[in-house]
Amino acid sequence: MASAPIVVHPPLGTGGRRVTVRGQILGLAHSDGDVIEFLRRAGLPDAEGLLDDPAWVKWRGGRAHRYEAA
Repeated sequence: MASAPIVVHPPLGTGGRRVTVRGQILGLAHSDGDVIEFLRRAGLPDAEGLLDDPAWVKWRGGRAHRYEAA
């Protein structure tokens, strides 16, 4: 199986998580709403339904949907 095209990286020490799509940085998310907005801007209007789909999103380090400092 190919890896998920969307990666939510581990929380940073200052809080927030970097979000990438196929290696392109979309931004620093501090909430699921931020991730959804980044994905919407990248052309995925139904992004909310993708956040818990491992075929689409890989949550690295830390727990999914948690954005506070590591």
